[in-house]
Amino acid sequence: MERREFLKKATIGAGVAVAASAIHAPAVLAQKTYSWKMVTTWPPKLPVLQDGAERLAKLIEQNTGGRIKIQVFAAGELVPAMGTFDAVSAGTVECGVGAGYYWAGKVPAAQWFSAVPFGLNADGMAAWFYGGDGLKLWEETYAPFNVIPRPGGSTGVQMGGWFRKKIESINDFKGLKMRIPGLGGKVVAKAGGTVVLTPGGEIFTNLERGVIDATEWVGPLHDLRMGFFNAAKYYYYPGWHEPGTYLEYMFNKKVYDSLPDDLKGIIDSSCRDNEIWTLAQFNAQNGAALQTLIEKHHVELLQFPESVMNDLRKLSEEVVAEEAKKDAMSTKVNDSFQKFRKVIGTWGEVSEKSYYNTIEKKYDLKSAG
Repeated sequence: MERREFLKKATIGAGVAVAASAIHAPAVLAQKTYSWKMVTTWPPKLPVLQDGAERLAKLIEQNTGGRIKIQVFAAGELVPAMGTFDAVSAGTVECGVGAGYYWAGKVPAAQWFSAVPFGLNADGMAAWFYGGDGLKLWEETYAPFNVIPRPGGSTGVQMGGWFRKKIESINDFKGLKMRIPGLGGKVVAKAGGTVVLTPGGEIFTNLERGVIDATEWVGPLHDLRMGFFNAAKYYYYPGWHEPGTYLEYMFNKKVYDSLPDDLKGIIDSSCRDNEIWTLAQFNAQNGAALQTLIEKHHVELLQFPESVMNDLRKLSEEVVAEEAKKDAMSTKVNDSFQKFRKVIGTWGEVSEKSYYNTIEKKYDLKSAG
């Protein structure tokens, strides 16, 4: 009797366990998976930039346990470089990587989220996004286009560019054909130059053939790889036009909003991980690349004359004010940017700036040739 009672209870228990498994198993098996496409504005294999896009895709797949898998396409492989925003907006692809000033013709206010001449550096931009209302305004700016933006990391202060002739006064910009995007490009145009916008993969050829007289790109790491030193003699600093350029990750809003909350959170945290990684890579690698340009390729490194910088600053203030008046969103974003800049600038004067001014060690920036 005891044995029969034991077997009866065991059978009932096993049945309950199987029933419980049957209830919970479908919940696990039913987890939806997603196959996405990501397009970028960068050439294939471009360090940090295209590599960063590939890294983000892997992070998201890893962190979601394979629930989201993303295939990455470099510029031109699926859509043209400058078609990235439109592709994400239309839902042709689920996500993309680029920089806000590339879409200035369609979304004027986007320029403030990438770079403002004589504006905020990388730390300042991050502070505006996360400590001010920068990210909220960014989302508001892109909402009508069915796009959700996420900060994609900063390049840090960029270089001033490669020039085939010396820049000794603001008049040297007159008639100069230069590849330079965003608000910085509008400043060069106001100084009398001609702005020529071309994707990264076409810059060297245009510079070598004289289609353009000058170009800015990013900094030593990428400029070395692009070989600009073979097409232009003078390498200028600092990057007044892009003091803390921020990249961006873009997601189709309908696709993003349709995700469960846990996947949204994983995407956001993966973007923040890659954001930190991006700036770290630029800071870690630009120094060695600069030394190679100077010591191996005998690049002539030049600082913009103070008078030129003063003139560019005045023109920049005029351009930013003019652009801010072109539409309501640009006005709103610029007001926020300028107010935050004043607040953080006060602290910067007594912290970062004071610290660097105190350091007396000098670094040799002259060409070894």
